Amino acid sequence: MIIDGGLSNALADRGHVLADDLWTARLLRDAPEEILAVHRAYFDAGAQVATTASYQASVGGFTAAGLSEAEAERLIVRSVALAREAAADYPGAKVAASVGPYGAVLGDGSEYRGRYGLTATQLRDFHRPRIELLLSAEPDLLAVETIPDIDEAAVLAELIDEYDAPAWLSYTIADGLTRAGQPLAEAFAVAADVDAIIATGVNCCAPAEVLHAVEVAVATTGKPAIAYPNAGEAWDADNHEWVGTNSYDLALVPAWRQAGAAHLGGCCRIGPATIAALAALGS
Repeated sequence: MIIDGGLSNALADRGHVLADDLWTARLLRDAPEEILAVHRAYFDAGAQVATTASYQASVGGFTAAGLSEAEAERLIVRSVALAREAAADYPGAKVAASVGPYGAVLGDGSEYRGRYGLTATQLRDFHRPRIELLLSAEPDLLAVETIPDIDEAAVLAELIDEYDAPAWLSYTIADGLTRAGQPLAEAFAVAADVDAIIATGVNCCAPAEVLHAVEVAVATTGKPAIAYPNAGEAWDADNHEWVGTNSYDLALVPAWRQAGAAHLGGCCRIGPATIAALAALGS
């Protein structure tokens, strides 16, 4: 299964400045047709899954920006509707509703650190309403992604189990550990007994991190793995920019597949051209 690439970079390439706290979610309000166009661009490139523009969307984030709670809820639901509208023109295409980490809504790079100082109850109270809104729009599955630590992943796994909603669970990692510094075997173990979690793996990490993570994910869970790294650059939260060089090398992909990665794509800084080249590897 070929997943799409980064939403933010594709929107930036279309001329949008994503400098405010809402990030890509702002365009759910201001320019939904642009999000629709990006979904279609990825489907045209060969992606089979559109990931919704809900990664950084939350009721609290939208109300802080001046919207009513009802408007905020409507925009979160709209993220699924837009992806569904795009998918309608591509037989067999799927919609994955993005469930980003709590740190994403803070806009300070916390999703690359984890350890927010919140209790499990507080994390559950944050994630539950958004998951319910997304599920009300009937996506094909949830994309629980860029999770930086085990505590948050455990809460999300419990919610996935509770709602019995098909989902993948994907960590962001560095140096062979979660961003919070925890062993990957322990991280993937939280998904091992949750039947609704159909795949585990990594995203928004350097491509060089993928192979080991996929091996650990498959060995720990017995489930297919998912891998959609970023371009290998690092996020500078102070200056709101990516720094470094692109290291997404398609020559790495056969080893990922051999290790058990059944679902592949790209994250930040990976655009339709790379997804097209990735899709062509399987043709």
